[in-house]
Amino acid sequence: MTQQQAASTVFGDARTKPVLLIADPDGAVVEDLATALEREGVSVTGTPDGAQGLLQAGALQPDVVLVSATLPVIDAVEFVRAVRLARAVPVLLGVGEGHAEQAVRALAAGAAACVARPYRVPELLPFIQAASPGARQVLAVGGVELDVQAYQVRVGGRAVHLPLREFELLQYLMRNADRTVTREQIMRHVWHAAANTSTNTIAVHVKRLRARLGDEDDQLIQTVRGVGYRLVTPGTAGSPA
Repeated sequence: MTQQQAASTVFGDARTKPVLLIADPDGAVVEDLATALEREGVSVTGTPDGAQGLLQAGALQPDVVLVSATLPVIDAVEFVRAVRLARAVPVLLGVGEGHAEQAVRALAAGAAACVARPYRVPELLPFIQAASPGARQVLAVGGVELDVQAYQVRVGGRAVHLPLREFELLQYLMRNADRTVTREQIMRHVWHAAANTSTNTIAVHVKRLRARLGDEDDQLIQTVRGVGYRLVTPGTAGSPA
């Protein structure tokens, strides 16, 4: 597939499926990923550079945008910034070795998360499924709001950027508000059954999450000693064990 073909080809059916826009200069990468995602019920459009990508983003109104850190013409960071200014759509940055600086700048510009490039379908699907038509959800507990589709968090109306794992941890705790979840449950649902995930790893992520949310006295996310954690709705009775 030529770059020009990649820019204008839509893989899969029309708007009955979630739409993913990939801005990536490697047409073969786009085609391979599109073929794999089509089997999962996703419609994919590929574009080879940032300029054409912005045009496609406006025309297609995609549910998710995936951009390579190596994007030409308009670089990935400016592309992310332009897309996010236009629409509240989750933008993922595909990164490889040596892209740490682009990742930091893209996240600051509004990227929802960084994903590994070469791309892996299991890593991309949760983002796409969450952004599927009709799937939009906003969770709210006290002053914390979590937009599942846009991968955005606000605390008291203030936007707070969370790394992907902390976002998934907060989402899981909010979906189970006022219930104690065990460390084993967190491992399974947030780390996706990673049996080698240590309880110390979970504790570190909880500590960082509390700091980002301003939960200085651990009253929002409480530790249930020897068991796990509980996110408490303000005004609900309950104290750390």
